[in-house]
Formats: sequence, structure tokens, C-alpha cells
Amino acid sequence: MGFEEFKKRQSVVWGTGPYEKLPEHYQPLLDHVARALDAGPGERVLDVGTGTGALATRLARTGAQVTGLDLAPALIETAKRLAADEGLDIRYDVGDAERLPYEGASFDGVTSSVGSIFAPDHEAVARELARVCRPGGRLALGMWSDERGVVDMFKVMRPFMPDPPPGAGSPFQWGSREYVEQRLGADFELRFEDGDAPQTGESGQEVWELFSTVYGPTRTLAEALEPDRREELRRAFVDFYEGYRTGSGVHQPRPYLIAIGTRRG
Repeated sequence: MGFEEFKKRQSVVWGTGPYEKLPEHYQPLLDHVARALDAGPGERVLDVGTGTGALATRLARTGAQVTGLDLAPALIETAKRLAADEGLDIRYDVGDAERLPYEGASFDGVTSSVGSIFAPDHEAVARELARVCRPGGRLALGMWSDERGVVDMFKVMRPFMPDPPPGAGSPFQWGSREYVEQRLGADFELRFEDGDAPQTGESGQEVWELFSTVYGPTRTLAEALEPDRREELRRAFVDFYEGYRTGSGVHQPRPYLIAIGTRRG
């Protein structure tokens, strides 16, 4: 399976659940990215991998002229509905982070909150983020840590998942400062900030029910497995989160990295 077939499948996978219910579980990351970009009224901002528009919505509330792009048509339709419900004028497009459908240097700010990291061709994504950002423009990217947190959840799912296409980058590579510098440092003057968006819940079972119904990759994976294998995944997932039980329920630290850049040239 090549990248194009992989992305075609991913465009469906990510839209299989009501993803709009998930961003409340990583609000600190979304708020951090929005603060880091510091968009102002009238500024042209692009949110890549916008999902259902949680970050785009935050940016639009500042008065910025926001465009959100995502590979999954179902997520874009939800984002449009949510923007209309709030009376926000946000442009939403279905598109590929590896081939952004915009002119060069057409945005004052470019963002992504754990969205573009899932595109398989990291070099292409980095090239496109730089291409559409004007000289002197700003970049703010939110990425899950490559050391612990969400990466550990994916390790639980990994034995049950099909292999990615050869040459595909891992989304968690973006959680390394050195990796981001290698991909973006030539085009952006970068600095970094850290934060945490913990996963909480009353129990490991509650977290499983959330992800297996709302989060496209987990929901699609669970639905594709035979009953015995699905139960094995459920038990592994629940046991993993029960390992983070506290006196008030489950509390799993999920560290993240924010890359903040100014476009060179």
C-alpha cells in the first residue's frame, strides 16, 4: 500500500466517529497553540489538519480570517456546522497537508494541533507549511511527545493494527525538538514550549468507551477485529489506563511539544 492509498483510507477512518466530542479532552494543548500563534484581527491564518475545527474556532474568535483544512470530508462537514452554529465565518476545505491548495506566502500564520503530524510524508508537510507562510509570518504547531503519553496508547493498539506503508513517518517523531529543527529549522526561526493535556476519566473502561466510539482510528480498529480479538484489545486498553488510576479516577499525563516559528526570508 502506497501513501495515496493510505491517505484515502485515513480520510475515511478519521471521520467515522463524532470527533467533535474529543477536543475537550485536550483543551490545554489547543489553548496553548492558539496563544502561541497570537493571531490578531484581519490576519490570514491557516489551520492544517483542522479536524472538526476546535483550534480554527479559537483563532476565529480573535477576528482572524481563518481557513481550516482536513483530509477527512466528514470532519470538515462537522466543522462547517459547528462554525455556523456559533456564527463564525471560517472557510473550511477538504485537502491534503502534503499538497496544500493555496498560493505561496498567502498566510500570515500557519497552525496545526496534532493534525498534520499524521500525514505520512513528513518532508512534504514541512515543505508545504513553509511554502504557504509569508516571510515574517508565524508558525505554531502542537505535537504529542515522542517519549510518553499518547505514544504509549498507540503502543497498546499497535499489535492489533495493520502495518503503515513503507517509508511512512511516525506522528510521534514530530514530538522531538531535534526532529522539528531538522524539518523546519531552515525555513523558520524556532523556539519550543512544553505542556501537558492529561487524559482523565472515572475508569479505564470509560476511557475505552470514549476512544472506541469517538476517536476514528480506535473506533475503526475495534470494529474491524473479530470479537475475540476486539475483546483482547479492549482489555489491553482498559488495563493500560487503569495503570494511571488515582484516588479520583484515571489521570494519565500526556505531555506535548509546541513549536513556535517565524518564517525566514
